[in-house]
Amino acid sequence: MWHLMVDLARLHKEFINEQRFATRLSEVTLRGYEQSFTLLLEVMPELTTDQVTSGTVTEFFRRLETRTRMVGRGIKKVGVKKSTIVTYRSKLNRFFQWLENKKYIRKNPFSMMEYPDVRYEDRKFLSRQDIQKIFTALALGLVQQDAFIQRRNLAIFATLLYTGIRKGELLGLQVTDLDLQRRELTVRAETSKSRLRRIIPISSELMKLLRDYLSERIRRKLTTPFIFASSAHDDRLSADGLKHLTETVQRTSGVKFHLHQLRHTFAVNMLNNGSDIAKLKQLLGHRDIRMTASYLRCLPTSVMRGDVETLTLDNLV
Repeated sequence: MWHLMVDLARLHKEFINEQRFATRLSEVTLRGYEQSFTLLLEVMPELTTDQVTSGTVTEFFRRLETRTRMVGRGIKKVGVKKSTIVTYRSKLNRFFQWLENKKYIRKNPFSMMEYPDVRYEDRKFLSRQDIQKIFTALALGLVQQDAFIQRRNLAIFATLLYTGIRKGELLGLQVTDLDLQRRELTVRAETSKSRLRRIIPISSELMKLLRDYLSERIRRKLTTPFIFASSAHDDRLSADGLKHLTETVQRTSGVKFHLHQLRHTFAVNMLNNGSDIAKLKQLLGHRDIRMTASYLRCLPTSVMRGDVETLTLDNLV
């Protein structure tokens, strides 16, 4: 028998605990679930279990579309992107399905609603010119004059660019995850968003920058097990520290970017240089190849011109 008028906030905490300890989802994924649910209650504070219907979630998205919010330097903005709506829907869907399975609601409202067609046009990769500006700023020490910090910062950005790992995976990297003999980097399952362990080859360019950084790290006699250390303590670089570094690089390089764009840049350039989508799926740690395939839509027209030029009347089948 399904239940009525049960406190949604209490149920969501129970849901999160189950996903954390039984399903073993990553903390990044769980934070996404919590943020989406917090927004749901903020926009629909009157919501109870007996009101979780297709009409109610439609009203939630309508309010999101019409509400005014502050972005940047106090600029008012109305509405949200379609891709953002899809993200909220995906994160709330798992909770609603859990409610249905536990018989707290009659039916997951999303099961009766068509999935929106969305193009992930915000998966923008960085141009060669922008990448050069970023690395020039880092190499010249515009971010920090200290040799240890300078080499660490170069290694951080190079690791993101040449391996495509996520920033959470980067912060979780430990010294034992790096095999310089085999030239391999291991992303452990417990630090991966997809909970998949994967091994990524290290390029020669990245290898040099990592060796330079590690030699400075040894000189400082750091003992933290994490590869990328804080500038102030013998501890790992924090998420806030990485955010501050990114903001500093944005200012000094003159390039407006976010760190995840380095992952997009890695993916698009791997495809452009001939890597097949199955290999890229493994490198990125995706569970579903459809997620990897979305990067095919990001390839610029210019990189396909040569392929089109090969087509003539003489070589038609």
